[in-house]
Amino acid sequence: MENLSELKANQIRLQQRYKQLIEQAYNLRQTDCAMSDISEFRAIKLLNKLNRLKYLSREPAKPSTI
Repeated sequence: MENLSELKANQIRLQQRYKQLIEQAYNLRQTDCAMSDISEFRAIKLLNKLNRLKYLSREPAKPSTI
């Protein structure tokens, strides 16, 4: 149970960082294209981590009784 709460806390922290990077990339798009691309790349890497965490923290499947 403790691991699940750690995963959730980490997931929330990464989501906040992801949103910051996406916003930064959007704001830099007109002024500094290279920095915008770097922020977007970092955001994509974070999104991959978030997807892996989402997979790990999913609810276990209930066995069917047949």
